Amino acid sequence: MTPMRPNGAGAFPVAVDSPARQRPDPSTLYAALDLGTNSCRMLIAQPQGSVFTVVDSFSKSVQLGQGLESSGKLSRAAMHRTLAALRICKQKLARHQVVNMRLVATEACRRARNGPAFLRQVARETGLMLQVIAPEEEARLAVVSCAPLVSQRTDQLLVVDIGGGSTELVWVDLTEVGHSDRTRALMGLHAGFRSQSANFAGARVIDWISVPLGVATLRDQFRDVEDDSARFALMSWYFEERLQSFAPAALIQAREGFQIIGTSGTITTVAASHLGLRRYDRSKVDGLTMTSDQIDRVIRDYLALGPEGRRTDPRIGKDRHALIMPGAAILQALMRLWPTDRLSVADRGLREGLLYAQMNSDGVLLDTPPG
Repeated sequence: MTPMRPNGAGAFPVAVDSPARQRPDPSTLYAALDLGTNSCRMLIAQPQGSVFTVVDSFSKSVQLGQGLESSGKLSRAAMHRTLAALRICKQKLARHQVVNMRLVATEACRRARNGPAFLRQVARETGLMLQVIAPEEEARLAVVSCAPLVSQRTDQLLVVDIGGGSTELVWVDLTEVGHSDRTRALMGLHAGFRSQSANFAGARVIDWISVPLGVATLRDQFRDVEDDSARFALMSWYFEERLQSFAPAALIQAREGFQIIGTSGTITTVAASHLGLRRYDRSKVDGLTMTSDQIDRVIRDYLALGPEGRRTDPRIGKDRHALIMPGAAILQALMRLWPTDRLSVADRGLREGLLYAQMNSDGVLLDTPPG
């Protein structure tokens, strides 16, 4: 399966109403929905100064891509689970009377032969019009969502988004951007990797890649390997092989001024495990920096637990235990390749990128979020 790159370079959710709350002015609200290979996620937010405040949210593991790797199609059960989740999203959007929204689908709907038919069914049964976005836009929005976490000392930035069906990587050169302008320059990438704002030009995308391997697809490709450690090693090697032509992997890079920001459920779970959190706390995870040794220590712990131990480990959670090792295999491969031994953790992703892009385009943020 050839990675896409630019030219030249389980349970059914039940629809229930949330408790009543005082509603903000609907005209000030924005919504972003991300239907991925594994999860359906939505945020409803209101701009507040230079950031936004979350008014309502939804997240459910729907496993839309279950069986896609072998059949090439979305299964009837997976579509049924996803429709149930989307009906809850529809309820929330209607309750808050949201007008400004962006609803997108990614790798599973891009790849499935019946993806277009499924989205027509979604529109018919829920009224939600989901748009399948291209890998480049998915990569751009990952950069936008992580922009507030970029250090002012960073000259070379790698943003990594490990999804259920694909993994996006973007390498950005910031050497021509003033330190105080770097967050705003990265925000400008929402319009395209080649269409910079004249005021903040200089954030140069050296290369980007969308590898059609994520935690769900990688798991499915190696499901027949029985030995846990061998399966992990094979997954990591297989993913690394798909990156050999990606510029940062092919070139020798200086360690100084290089930053990796990673966004995914895998990375935030590894971070929570590193911190020893029994209950997940976003305020402790988002923006955390981990070293390669700390990441490797968590992964060795996961391997020592084995499949049954991971299934019951409260740090991992019941929705992620089957996907944590494919994600860890991708993460370990990435840390082997890049000239740094540190990873910045981002508990943010496509939904946040969609919200920032909408709000920036409408000029409703006073300024970009602080770095």
